[in-house]
Amino acid sequence: MSIVNALQREIKFISKDRSIWFWMAIVIGLSALSLGFGLAEVNHQQATIEKLLIVDQEDRNAHLEKQKSWGGAAYYSFHLSYDAPSNFAYAALGLRDVQAWKHRIRMLALEGQIYERDVGNPSFALVGRFDFAFLSAFIIPLILIILLYDLRSSERSAGRYNLLEATAAQANNLWLLRASLRGGMLYLCLVTPLVCTAIIAGTSFGTLIFACLFLLAYILFWMLLCLVVSAWQKPDAVLLTALLSIWISTAVIIPAGARLAIDKAVALPAGSDILLLQREAVNDAWDLPRETTMQTFYEKYPEWAEYQAVEQPFEWQWYYAFQQVGDQKAEALSKAYRDGRLKRDKLANWAALLAPPALLERALQKLANTDIKASIRYEDSVRDYHAELRAFYYPKFFENQTFDKALLEGLPEYKAAK
Repeated sequence: MSIVNALQREIKFISKDRSIWFWMAIVIGLSALSLGFGLAEVNHQQATIEKLLIVDQEDRNAHLEKQKSWGGAAYYSFHLSYDAPSNFAYAALGLRDVQAWKHRIRMLALEGQIYERDVGNPSFALVGRFDFAFLSAFIIPLILIILLYDLRSSERSAGRYNLLEATAAQANNLWLLRASLRGGMLYLCLVTPLVCTAIIAGTSFGTLIFACLFLLAYILFWMLLCLVVSAWQKPDAVLLTALLSIWISTAVIIPAGARLAIDKAVALPAGSDILLLQREAVNDAWDLPRETTMQTFYEKYPEWAEYQAVEQPFEWQWYYAFQQVGDQKAEALSKAYRDGRLKRDKLANWAALLAPPALLERALQKLANTDIKASIRYEDSVRDYHAELRAFYYPKFFENQTFDKALLEGLPEYKAAK
């Protein structure tokens, strides 16, 4: 039997199988639903950022108008920093649900402002938001298993198995063709809404191509696995149990075990620990000799050591110096938290090689810039911006420059992380 005839026969067979069309409708519906939810969330976050940018500017201008000193201007001015969602974030929202993606920061100690909300430690997420990445990684394999687990046994039960193999030039090609048609239909139903959403969202062509290739490879993996298991001459219940066991192992057991092992291997401080340490350092500074605070500050900023000593009951130089010292004392803990998260993420990448669902989800999150590395890039950009604010204000504090509101036009603006 030629490939063309076999293809025509299989297409006719599928067209009469209502269960297949039912599952295709489920897939295309879930795909559209997950992408719709994701796009709505991304649009909401983008609208929130745009609104906050306007409010932030108005609020800062209102406070600066009332100030008469550089210290007061720095103290009362808030500055919005944000991590805008990428044009593919709708497909894989990733850690944007649990990691902060916006802050309003001041010239005060920064680490406490970054970790004011303890967002937890990164590892495999067993259950997350229902987005396209979650659907593709965890739900699609189950549907594919339902479609393919009885690929041969159903024909045996119907008494057509021997006839089909006898009329096929190569029996294995027959089952591969049948599995490929079902897997191909499922792939198209999954990807078509993604392509449409990508056009609406302005997703780059390269990102979309990579996402489609990842999904194709993933569906091929599960399709071939189902094809191999379905060849066993076992009852339907045994075949289904075997495939579900593989899914549970790769989607739940291995990620859960990897999470426990990684958490134990790489201990992390909590964001709340950093916040508490920094606040204690700042609060204690009020009772310490000022010379102690300034000496510690000058170790970090020796360029200001030659300027006049603090002699008044209250001086802005001293106030912002001990804010900076608070960050210096929390620096080691903050670095340990940052490096630990990256190390956990690296180990999780290796563990994901044994868990295809986690591997696909992480790949899509990386494409969408919603993984832990993107979150840390944002935190680093906030630190860089705070350093720019310090570079703007410190000369005015330590050189006792006359307050001039016109110079506030030179306040640095936040540049989003890339």
